[in-house]
Amino acid sequence: MNLIKYLQAQGLGSRKLCTELVRSGAVALNRKVLLDDYASIQPDKIHTLHIHEQEIVTVPLPYFYLVLHKPAHYETSHKPQQYPSVFSLLPDNIRALTPQAVGRLDADTTGVLLITNDGQFNHRLTSPKHKVKKIYRVRLKHPADDTLCLTLCHGVRLHDDDETVRAHAAQLLHPTVLMLTLTEGKYHQVTR
Repeated sequence: MNLIKYLQAQGLGSRKLCTELVRSGAVALNRKVLLDDYASIQPDKIHTLHIHEQEIVTVPLPYFYLVLHKPAHYETSHKPQQYPSVFSLLPDNIRALTPQAVGRLDADTTGVLLITNDGQFNHRLTSPKHKVKKIYRVRLKHPADDTLCLTLCHGVRLHDDDETVRAHAAQLLHPTVLMLTLTEGKYHQVTR
């Protein structure tokens, strides 16, 4: 891949803008200033990239996989309604690559969130037919006992839903702390 295409694939702008950056001497890759638009770049490797001496976060191409600890009060959406988007936590050039979250976490939920541009990978992890386990550590409003775990594993009907859903596993770590493993996702399932 040539340098201009590499810069574009890193979300740094149009072909014209990337060409101008290179020709002005603003681009350094692996600490070496590059002036050749067509310098050959290995896209599957992570490179140290500086534009105007400012380090730019790069991702391996064609696909990248990011692990983000989602803080509370961020929405897992590109079009948030009440809180800022979790994508606003990413550098501008990564946001330009239209990353997608693998699943969703509610605005008040914290935890690991995978972010990628690999649609097939995303589908494989989120499609209910693949039964991928998702583990939640839940703080309960009221103390519970092992009866709750048995009930969740045998199946419960969620509010405003006709289907019974079952937890793959449930374990109380403390009367108000539950480890819940799900293999399918429904809207606000853990909260409900």
